[in-house]
Amino acid sequence: MNERTETARILIVEDEASLARALQLELEHEGYRAETAGNGYEAAARAAEGGWDLILLDIMLPGLDGFEVCRRVRERSAVPIIMLTARDATGDKVTGLDAGADDYVPKPFAIEELLARIRARLRRAAPAGRVGDRLVVGDLVIRRDTRQVERAGRPIALTRREFDLLAYLAENAGLVLTREMILNGVWGYDYYGNTNVVDVYIRYLRAKVDEPFATRLIHTVRGIGYTLREEG
Repeated sequence: MNERTETARILIVEDEASLARALQLELEHEGYRAETAGNGYEAAARAAEGGWDLILLDIMLPGLDGFEVCRRVRERSAVPIIMLTARDATGDKVTGLDAGADDYVPKPFAIEELLARIRARLRRAAPAGRVGDRLVVGDLVIRRDTRQVERAGRPIALTRREFDLLAYLAENAGLVLTREMILNGVWGYDYYGNTNVVDVYIRYLRAKVDEPFATRLIHTVRGIGYTLREEG
């Protein structure tokens, strides 16, 4: 197993306790760090904590159903979501994908197939390397435990908000994030200011993370938002 597989953190959202535990044991056996949530409200709250590499999400849940959980997660994060459900009708698949799911696996499923889909989604997700509490994008290194940042071996001093924004971009590296997603992911749902604050802080970050160096990492996607990735 590679380093990313060994450290990837997966949230299992499943109200059937025996299945949730079985999935958790299988994933832990494969080297993942797996945690569980048993209802929709708990799932939404756990997902909002951030730091997940992938979410396995059942549709039929107490409280909020999986579709609504998926929509709420997508408002603040681009984390890969694989839906697990006994409902395999085409309409349900379309609803799940429209809600923001990346993949859809009907029950019953072979664990080998599910593991293969998880590996595929993790490969397609952020190219940022995750090693414990460290995020790496190109020559940029972010240490979340100590809140230290360096690029090409050079320390970069950031404010608390600048660090949170950069870490959020790195957690979703390679993915295009809208201003609304960034605002919810960094400032939170209780922030009622203008989304222009995102543009302001992106400028702050570029002045510190990009402008002193030969290549850019922070890119604007016209009409949509921003992404953090290596050029090329």
